[in-house]
This record gives sequence, structure tokens and C-alpha cells, in this order.
Amino acid sequence: QGQMVEAGGGSVQPGASLTLSCTSTGRAFSGYTLAWFRQAPGKDREFVAAHNRNNNHKYYADSVKDRFTVSRDNTKNTFTLQMNSLKPEDTALYSCAAGRPILSSLRYDTSYNYWGQGTQVTVSS
Repeated sequence: QGQMVEAGGGSVQPGASLTLSCTSTGRAFSGYTLAWFRQAPGKDREFVAAHNRNNNHKYYADSVKDRFTVSRDNTKNTFTLQMNSLKPEDTALYSCAAGRPILSSLRYDTSYNYWGQGTQVTVSS
């Protein structure tokens, strides 16, 4: 049974950058759409970004577009979220997910079968 583990979270000041990584053991990433979701205290989990397995396209939430970038390395089973120009509203627990959603469902957390435990990102001055 595979496991997904996130790393790279931390506490930073507004405007800083962080790189989150998601590594899979026991399950190859190549056959899955990969996504990042986040959940702030008291709020629902929300879509951040995804890399579609079928068309190789990347999708972003409007709130992070032009600031965040996803990339994947199927040979290393890693999935990365580069976060630039961080804002206090980016503070959340960030989790990676793997699944095989249809394109119209790519932004819904219920479309993903496998999840990591999450890594905390805190942005404050």
C-alpha cells in the first residue's frame, strides 16, 4: 500500500517563497492526476493546483494563479508546489492528493483517492 508524504512547510513573512514537495512510496505517480489542496482553520478544504495526467496541463485556483507553480517528476515520484509572493491568506494545511478525476471534477477533493497527511504553511509578519 502506498504512502504520500509532504514536506517543506514552515512559517514565513509575507512576500516570501516556499517549496512544498510530495513524495510517494509504493505507488507510482505516473498514472495519476496530482493535486494540492489546502485547509485553513474553520474553513473547508479548497483546491490549489493540479497537474492532469491525461493532457499534461496544469490548473490553478484563481487565488494562487501567477504566484504558485506545480511540477512533477514521475521518475522520482515527486510532486512539487512552488509558492512565491506568499500572503497571510495562504496560511493553511497543505495536502497533496492523487486520483483519476475527469477533467470537470479535477478541482473537487472528492475526486481524489489518495492523500498525504499535510504540511503546515503559516504566513505572518
